[in-house]
Formats: sequence, C-alpha cells, structure tokens
Amino acid sequence: MMTGNELATAVQYGVPIKIFVANNSAYGTIRMHQEKRYPGNVIATDTKNPDFVMLAKAYHAHGERVEKTEDFPAAFERAQNSGMPAVIELVVDPEALTPNQTLSEFRDGPNS
Repeated sequence: MMTGNELATAVQYGVPIKIFVANNSAYGTIRMHQEKRYPGNVIATDTKNPDFVMLAKAYHAHGERVEKTEDFPAAFERAQNSGMPAVIELVVDPEALTPNQTLSEFRDGPNS
C-alpha cells in the first residue's frame, strides 16, 4: 500500500513489470520493531487491505492472487504472458514475519 503509484506509472507507459505483494495483513517490519522495543504494546500494524487483484484490474493491469505455493508457477506464467504490468498477491500467514522466522518465534526468541 506504500507504493501503488508505481503500478499507475507502469500502466501509463506500458512497462510490463511484475509486482509481488506478500500479503500477511500487517506491516511486518514495523510490527517486528514494535515487538522488539515495546513487547506487548503493539499498535496499528494490522491492516485491512484492498482486493489487490481488483486494484490491478482497476489500473488496467493483470492481477492474480496466489494462496498456495504450488499455484505460483502458473500464475507467474499467466502474468508473464499477459504482456502487461501485473500484480501477483501472495497470501501468507500473518505469523510469517520473514522467510525463515514467524512472529511467535521472534517474540519468544532471544530478541525479546
């Protein structure tokens, strides 16, 4: 949600970029810093996101939502074949803080 203007620019100039949104319904990095510095006092990091597929289509771009890892290759191929700017929303668990650490692991680990 912090960089939607790039999609509008890509559509305007016909640049077929691919944008990947790792959607865990939170501002994960901000949440991580709050958990580290202010344990138990987290605020305003859970988000209510738009429908990113519909947002892409509203900009006249290609949009896909991927909820299972095994569905990614086909979605990526369709985005590539579209010849258009594309948004692929990757729906991930809210616990997914980084590729190798969950929010609970971070909260309960040596950083806490």
